[in-house]
Amino acid sequence: MLKKIIRSLWRTALVLSLFVVIALFLPKFVVMLFASPRTFTVDEVRPARVAIVFGAGLLSDGSAGPVLRDRVETAVKLYQAGKVEKLLMSGDNRFVEYNEPEAMRQYALDLGVPNEDIRLDYAGRRTYDTCYRAKYIFQVDSAILVTQSFHLPRALFLCNWFDVESTGVEANNHYFLKRYRAFWSFRELFANLQSVWDVTVAKPLPVLGKIEPIFE
Repeated sequence: MLKKIIRSLWRTALVLSLFVVIALFLPKFVVMLFASPRTFTVDEVRPARVAIVFGAGLLSDGSAGPVLRDRVETAVKLYQAGKVEKLLMSGDNRFVEYNEPEAMRQYALDLGVPNEDIRLDYAGRRTYDTCYRAKYIFQVDSAILVTQSFHLPRALFLCNWFDVESTGVEANNHYFLKRYRAFWSFRELFANLQSVWDVTVAKPLPVLGKIEPIFE
């Protein structure tokens, strides 16, 4: 009797483990498959009017951290190559002392981008929010997305879901330690699952506001 109970529990554990693996890895596989033909280098990507730059962590002094600088530098390359006309900097600004969009703007200004060609989205708290607001607040119909390779597939999936016809360029100007890259990739397993859940089931509304078209 005890052996039967143990076998039954073992089979149940195996089935649950298999379900968890599928639930985590299937969204990542689908998102990566979707993003692969839409990912290009700065030189290869077709021009679009806007580049969307996704927020990332700041340093203790409020300036852009290394991941964020990497993204801004890539967006500036697109701008200087004539691939985009405007940069939409989208990030988190829930707290007065934490302002990702402004940190991005300051770094882009330092790199030579004129202020009139930079727009800020202060409510891009998540990738989902950034893509949603790009379409419904900033009236963006097509864009080049700028972020690192671990994040780009999810960004492409979400922005295209919200009818922002998007291609992507990887930010790869800096080298990051393997342990950081491994952590980011592992975190994306859960983020991809959350994204699929959000667009198909939960459908949360981000912070909205008045419409602010980038181009009149």
